Amino acid sequence: MSNLDRTLSALADPTRRAIVARLLQGDARVTDVAGMFEMSLNGVSKHLRVLEKAGIVVRLVQGREYQLSFSGEPLDEAQVWIERTRTFWNARMDSLERFVRTQQGHQATGAAL
Repeated sequence: MSNLDRTLSALADPTRRAIVARLLQGDARVTDVAGMFEMSLNGVSKHLRVLEKAGIVVRLVQGREYQLSFSGEPLDEAQVWIERTRTFWNARMDSLERFVRTQQGHQATGAAL
C-alpha cells in the first residue's frame, strides 16, 4: 500500500478525522483523545494505530503517558494528488462545456451535427 493510499484510507473514517481535528488544536494524551469518544480505549487505540501507520499522528512516550501530535507531511502528498486530479477534471469539464456550447450553436443555426 502506498503512502497516499494509507493517508486517504486513514482519513476515510469519521472517528479518525475527529482525532486529527483535535490534534490540530495541539498535542494531547491518548486518554484525553479517548475521552472524546464513546468507545473503549482499545477501540481508540486501533484508530490511532491507523493514523500512525499513515504518518498523520506521532505518538511519543513521556514517562508513563503517551503524547500524540499531528504530522501534516502525509497530507501534503494527498493535497498534491487532489490538486493534480482537480486540474485534470476541470480541464475535461471545460472541454465538455465548449463541445456542448458548440453543438447548441449548430442546432440553433440549423447546421447538421
